Parts: sequence; structure tokens; C-alpha cells
Amino acid sequence: MSFLHPEFLYYMLPPLFILFALLLTQKETHEQFFSQEIMDKLRVNANTLTLKARNALFFLVGLFMIIALAQPVIKEGSVEIKAKSVDVMIALDISDSMLAEDIYPNRLESAKRKALSLLKEAKDERMGIVAFAKNSYLVSPLSFDKVSVSFLLQQLDTTSITEQGSDFLSVIETVQKIQKDEPKKVLLILSDGGDKSDFTDEIALAKKSGITVFVLGIATKEGAPIKREDGTFIKYNDEIIISKLNENIASLAIKTGGVYIESTTSQEDIKRMIQEIERVGEKKELKSQEVQKSKPLFYYPLSLALLLLLIAMSSIGKRGSSHLGVLLILALFLSQEARAGVLDFMDLKKAKEAYESSNFEESAKLYNEHAKESKNPQSYYNSANAYYKQKKYKEAIEAYKKATFDDKYDRAKNLSNLGNAYAKDGDLQKAIEAYKESLKIEDDKDTRENLSEVEKFLREQEQKKEQNSEKNRDKQDDKEDKQKQNKEQDSKDKEQNKEEKKDDKESTQKEKDSDKEQKESEKKEKEQKEKEAKKSENMDEKKDDSKENAQQVGDKKEDVMSDEEEKKWINQLKQNSSSYLYKLNDNDEKKISNDEKPW
Repeated sequence: MSFLHPEFLYYMLPPLFILFALLLTQKETHEQFFSQEIMDKLRVNANTLTLKARNALFFLVGLFMIIALAQPVIKEGSVEIKAKSVDVMIALDISDSMLAEDIYPNRLESAKRKALSLLKEAKDERMGIVAFAKNSYLVSPLSFDKVSVSFLLQQLDTTSITEQGSDFLSVIETVQKIQKDEPKKVLLILSDGGDKSDFTDEIALAKKSGITVFVLGIATKEGAPIKREDGTFIKYNDEIIISKLNENIASLAIKTGGVYIESTTSQEDIKRMIQEIERVGEKKELKSQEVQKSKPLFYYPLSLALLLLLIAMSSIGKRGSSHLGVLLILALFLSQEARAGVLDFMDLKKAKEAYESSNFEESAKLYNEHAKESKNPQSYYNSANAYYKQKKYKEAIEAYKKATFDDKYDRAKNLSNLGNAYAKDGDLQKAIEAYKESLKIEDDKDTRENLSEVEKFLREQEQKKEQNSEKNRDKQDDKEDKQKQNKEQDSKDKEQNKEEKKDDKESTQKEKDSDKEQKESEKKEKEQKEKEAKKSENMDEKKDDSKENAQQVGDKKEDVMSDEEEKKWINQLKQNSSSYLYKLNDNDEKKISNDEKPW
């Protein structure tokens, strides 16, 4: 066993011995005037402790308390702790283009918030700040003092440097000078990329200097005009400039072995950037230290001192012996309560150490156990923070609700963190309500910015929902129109099929009728031919008869019909009569010319 603070023993025990030695040697006032024999006869037995006994108990109480202050421990070995870190230089673009408001409230303020979040999240890394526009300037060297670095970072604005433009080559040269003794360096640039398209010189210098460049793009592809403090916009050739995200800067990060990430409204971009820096960057050992592990024992002498103090302040005698049990039980109870209080202190210390070492699960467990036993709002608040770090947002919300503070500042801070947990859990409406309640109590810049971002994100979600609903309605309308068209087409097809069937029936009937008519016409033609054949035979017979008669007549009368007239008459008969030939094309009738020669 050993003592962590033995100086308490060296400086407090000697005065204690001297003081109680004087007290024990002193006599009571009445003993100076009466002998012990007389005093025994005069004294009424009140069953109380004597002065010497009570002083002896007080001496023991003081002795045990001093031993407790010296903190006795049992050593359990030592542990070597090594401090490793990736040195990161943060380069912040503060040129006029960073005043564009395509990111709320503007690019510069958003970049500063991202850098502050990086300082909070990356607790084990040394970080420095460089501001640049046309030239680069060191704001803070590499340091573990995140509070000082954050303070210097918050003071930056575009008025800090009057030069215009963004020169990334000067940033790399500055980092090279700052870390000239380091073979490998990490540079994180927060910028909109400027207006440069070729980063060949910057890439070559970064590779030569051993600098791995990481870029966080702080702008949007749509861009925005650059607004001055007086409300006017920056113009070029009498036209307002629209500054956009220059994605060409991604080549500077990728070709030097780093990573390019576009900024988002959440903290996921920062967390991802830290992961990539820790993965790519080389951690170096800054210092190592052996820490002694020990088991504390101070609560044993402290509990014993409290018990003896209770006995010393009580009267114990034969008549009071019946009360001794109650007093002892009460003393034990009080000692247990005191021991519990001490153990609570130890648990809270362990919980705090676990939180600081990023062991959030153990920290949340210890804080939660203490909160359930003590109903302490601070313990609920601390357990909620530990749950939040584990991304267990529902548990964090419940713990924040149980943390009911009386102090106005603590209550506002708790409500702000409750809003953060609601936002991470996806309940944006409740997050807004928590932020507003916090701002009613105390106006805080971070809370107001978080409220603005959540409200903006909620509006964007509502707009997306409306757009999606409109698209769904359009799709539904298109679907209904298609269904209607399909139905109309089906009905048309059905009608067409019916008409086609009807036409087929009619055509079939027509074919049948035409066949029937053709047969009848053929039959009639056949009959007509037979009649014509008979008629022609009769005509021939008549011709012969007419010839004979003509000859007879001619014999009798020579001037009755000349030969020429007879030919004309026969030709006329032939034209008006039907022959035995059947014309296949009735419409192609040949016209007879009057000038036709007879040969």
C-alpha cells in the first residue's frame, strides 16, 4: 500500500499530535478545586463519556481523515500511454468569392463552421490555420490547444486580407515552409476552387514537397452572385459575376494522394474527411508516458472517521445502551451513504475519463447508472451526450428530456442539444421546436444557425415531396390517359373487327350473288347464242331465198337493185346482226370510220 499524497501525512499529523496531547493532559475546571474522592460522591452518574474519552475519539477521527486525504492506494502495475498525432494544416480561402450566398449564410461562414467542427471532432490531431487569397498567411501554428485555434479562426473574414483572387500555389509554398523538417505533410483546403482550370504547377510542387492535399469544396454547382458589405454585387464588364464551384480543383487532391469531398449541410462530410485523413496521413509519436494503475482505498478510513465522530458526539452509558444499537445502525447507514457518495465520485470520474478517451459506450453506462440512483440532471445530460456520440439518438433524446435543470443557461443548452438529437434522428419538426424553446431562454449563435439549417432542410424536403407528388400525379394521369386510350383503341378494334366480319359476310354474299348472276348470265348468253345461231340459219335461208327472188326479179326487172346497193344492204345487215364470236371485253368497242376503204 502507498499514498498518492503523502504530504498530508507529513504536514498535518505532527500538529494533530501536538494539539491532542495538550487536550489530553488538561484537567476539567472543577477537578482543580475538588479531589477525585469528593467528585465521585458529588457526581451523578449520567452515563456519558468522559472528556478524555471524547477527546481521544476526536483525535482518532482527525487521524483517519488525514489518512483519507493522503489517498491510500494499492498499486496494480503501470501502463504506457503514447501520444500519436497527424499534423494537419487547414487552409481557409477568404477571397471575395467566398462571400457568395449559395451556401447559408455564405461560403466563408460555412467554411469556418466546418473547420470548427473539424477541430472538435479530431481531438487527437495537432492542427494549424492558414488564410489565403492572392497570398497566404499563417493564422495559427500547429497546436493541441483547440480553444485558442478556434478563437483565432472565428476572427477571420474577407477584410483580413485586401488582395483579390485565390492562389493555391502560395498555400502549398507556405505549408512547405512551416513544416520544412517533416517529410510528409497533410494540407486541408476549404475553398470554392477559384477560377483556375489547370493545377499542374500546384500538383508538381505538392508532390515535390511531400504534401498530401485534401479539398473540401465550399460552393454549389449552380453558383451565386458575390455580394459586398454595402449590398452591391461584384461586376465584370458591367455584368454581375456568378461564382460557381470549380470542380477542377479535385485534380489537386486526387493526384497528390488526397481526397476531394463536396460540403453538405450535415457533419457527415467532416467525419468522412477525418476518416480519410487518418487513413492516408501518417501518425507520428509525439511523446509517451507511463501511468500507474492503482486501486483507491481512501473511503475506508473516511467511513471509520465518520463512525467515530458520531460516537464521540453521543452519550453512551448503561441507561443509554438500549440506544447504542440504533446509533450504530444509523452510523453504519451514514457511513454507507458516505461510502456511496465517494463511490459515486469515483464512478463519475471514470465516466468522464471514458468520455474524454472516446469510450462513449462505457461513459454512457456509468453516467446513466449514476443518474438513475441520484436523479442528478447533470448525469442525465452527460449520459445523453455520450449516447449522442454513439449515434444512439433515441436514447439521447430520452436522457435529455430527463435532465431538468434549474439554471437558465443549463436548461437552454440542454434544449439545444435535444434539438440536435431530434435533427439527427430525423424528427425535424420537434428539432425546430426544441431550438425555439432554447432561443426563448437564451439567444445563442450556434443554436440559431442550427435552427436555420434545419428549417431550410425541412423546406427542401417539403419541396421534394411536392415535386414527387406532382410527378406521381402526372404519372397517374398519364397512366389513366393510356388506359383510356387503350380502352378506346380496344373498342375501335372491336368495332373494326365487327365491320370486317360484316364486310366479309357481305363480300361473301356478294361473291355468291355474283357467282349466281354469272351463272345466270352464262345461261342467258348460251340461250342467246342458240337463238342467234338459229336466227343466223334462218337469215341464211332468207338470203338464199332473197337471191333467188332477186334473180327472178332481175330477170323480170333490171332496174330494181344495183350491185352496189346490194353490197351496202348486206353490210348493213351484218353490222346490225350478232355473230357467233363472244367478246371478252365489251367496253373496248372499235369505232367504224366513214373513210374506211373497203379493201
